[in-house]
Amino acid sequence: MTLAEAAAEADALAQAGDERALATLRSQWDEEIEADARNADYRVRAQAYRAIAQFRFRQKLELLRRGLEDESPAARGSALIALEGLSRTHPGDVNAFRPLLHELAARDPNVAVRRLAVVCLRNGTPQPATIQILDGIADDDEEDVELRKAARSVSAQLLKKSRAK
Repeated sequence: MTLAEAAAEADALAQAGDERALATLRSQWDEEIEADARNADYRVRAQAYRAIAQFRFRQKLELLRRGLEDESPAARGSALIALEGLSRTHPGDVNAFRPLLHELAARDPNVAVRRLAVVCLRNGTPQPATIQILDGIADDDEEDVELRKAARSVSAQLLKKSRAK
């Protein structure tokens, strides 16, 4: 079985609520995920970061930080997708990575990575600094249209969340 197949199985187990089987699978693949996240091939690293979310591997958040700082846009994107998935039920994950997410959203050279960082910020608590950064991106005519649209949408969602409190 490959890591991708094991990750798909882990995702199915998590969705079914079979925590015992998921824990067993996590223990079997723990070291492989760690090793793959350090692989020289960016495709292998990207798969490892995606697997962290599929395995619901909350103990690997620091490994995701490495992914967010990876030289490869594909690996950074996969780490962002994983963080977004994990943070849906744990907004604190976004809050823990907020400065790095701000940096990625505002300055990453890859526009797809920037959009993914913006989407991740949606799952965090509404912070004025985040809303300000998103509004700045949304109002910048020089930015990619899809990035501006995502920033505007997430900013509006965070504002709505902050007013609901």
